Amino acid sequence: MSRQFRFGAVLRLADSGRAWADKARRLEDDGFSTLLVPDHLVGPRFGPVAAMTAAACATETLNVGTLVFANDFRHPAVLAKEAATIDLLSDGRLELGMGTGWMARDYDAAGMELASPGVRVARLDESLQVMKALWRGGPVNFEGKHYKIAGLEQDPLPARKPGPRIMLGGGGPKMLALAAREADVVNLTMRVRADGAGPDLRDSGIAQFRDKIATLKAAAGSRFGEIELGTSVLSLGLGAQPEAWSAANPSAQEGTPQVLAGSLDEVCDALRRWREELGISYFVLHNEDDLPSFRQVVSRLAGT
Repeated sequence: MSRQFRFGAVLRLADSGRAWADKARRLEDDGFSTLLVPDHLVGPRFGPVAAMTAAACATETLNVGTLVFANDFRHPAVLAKEAATIDLLSDGRLELGMGTGWMARDYDAAGMELASPGVRVARLDESLQVMKALWRGGPVNFEGKHYKIAGLEQDPLPARKPGPRIMLGGGGPKMLALAAREADVVNLTMRVRADGAGPDLRDSGIAQFRDKIATLKAAAGSRFGEIELGTSVLSLGLGAQPEAWSAANPSAQEGTPQVLAGSLDEVCDALRRWREELGISYFVLHNEDDLPSFRQVVSRLAGT
């Protein structure tokens, strides 16, 4: 049986606390499941912990989350504490999106070393083990290659048991293998270049998108049915002729669930088709400018 549709939106900034709260309440009223914030050091965007907390305090049912926390920016014991606090204060509404950290400009500007993808994925793997152990309660001892925990005990514990839902974002084989073991939700993307310059365009297109799901399914085995599949809507042309839209807005991901164009009926039919063919039921709007159009899609499909 197909999962019900869920929809999220990435929001980055507002002019004031009141304006941010208004944005969160509008998403909730419109039927969105989740408000998501990014985690980069460069560019105009709120810090994710404070932004999520403010959004959670302004709403009652809206989930708050990250797309995604950069693991390299925080020690897992620190992030576990922050996540448990947000989850408790929001009555279990935290959706903790995690990634390795990837954008070279963040690392360069902050004077941090951008390690190889393999090292960053290994660090994220250990971080998830540490955080999940802390959320279970009791003293935690952990001896890994990248992190060491000596008798640390989490207090408070998260409201959701055994811990917040974990969303992993990525598209490389190592991230997909990690997601197969650890994630509740996977946000499928193109893999990024090892040098952190941006997405690897060699990984674009529907064939590669399908391959990612096949890789995840093979690695997850019997656990695959427990994983919610999602992706980000990077380009939306609601009401536009698909061919004309594609010509005016070229995208390496044309032909995938990340690029949608056409009438409201056509876009909704496309989402139903992607859910039927690929199992994707969680769609996250990437660009806030597209919110007025996307609200029409959410109104029609959310929860169906």
